[in-house]
Amino acid sequence: MPYHTKNPSYKNINSSAVKMPKPLYKPRKDLSKLQKDLMKAHKEHHTSKHMKMMKNLMLKGYCFQQAHGITIKKIGK
Repeated sequence: MPYHTKNPSYKNINSSAVKMPKPLYKPRKDLSKLQKDLMKAHKEHHTSKHMKMMKNLMLKGYCFQQAHGITIKKIGK
């Protein structure tokens, strides 16, 4: 029997389990200066995988806070 069926505290988080909110803005080709500055400061506390996903979401039109929330749920810190 797999471990996760014995242990009720085990959480199975699929990528589909995170509900994606609607982007606030239109997709763009590059981040704005403000977004770049925010990402530079944010980089000190998070992994490169986290940062890459956040950048991709922000380019798709998500704001910084939306992108961070989605990334934390899917990837973590």
